[in-house]
Amino acid sequence: MGLIQEISEYLQKGRAKNVKALVQQALDENMDPKEILNDGLLAGMMVIGTKFKNNEVFVPEVLVAARAMNAGLAILEPKLVEVGNEPVGKAVIGTVKGDLHDIGKNLVVMMLKGAGFEIHDLGVDVEPAVYVEKAEEVGADIICMSALLTTTMPNMQNCIDLLKEKNLRDKYIVMVGGAPVNDSFAQQIGADYYTPDAATAAETAKEAVLKKRA
Repeated sequence: MGLIQEISEYLQKGRAKNVKALVQQALDENMDPKEILNDGLLAGMMVIGTKFKNNEVFVPEVLVAARAMNAGLAILEPKLVEVGNEPVGKAVIGTVKGDLHDIGKNLVVMMLKGAGFEIHDLGVDVEPAVYVEKAEEVGADIICMSALLTTTMPNMQNCIDLLKEKNLRDKYIVMVGGAPVNDSFAQQIGADYYTPDAATAAETAKEAVLKKRA
């Protein structure tokens, strides 16, 4: 088994120490940082994402795999900056104002990282204006909003209305998700995409960005 394949395998098992050591070894052997990222770390995370979607693994396994990925990324990131590795896109994400739930959001963050996105995580209880300001500041492609309480769902609409007010609506892909959210609600408020789970969110985000740029 090659070194890159080993990185992917250990990541899927959530073995952060092994992933860290193997990424370092791969760099010491002058392997291409982009190859280590794409074929090692991201490939492993996508396997976990697919298994999660198919109910073959669950939240704890995703969390330990993501921890292993982050351990590998910490070593790899300086090298990626050196070689000028471009992310797939930039995403601003948060749980909407009034809502303090973050497990679902954190899973989406991990899956988006696993799909090669640069993530700006705003945390929980995020005001509509904060999404818009951050998206403008970092030059985001996507704004992702999460809600677990039905009472906070209207704040997704408020963010979209604010984008329209500022003539920025067409500039961003808006994605929404969370337990009470569904496709018809997403259409009703004028969001671009609703996805039922974190793995689908990452796939959809990647497709949407590539489609927009085409």
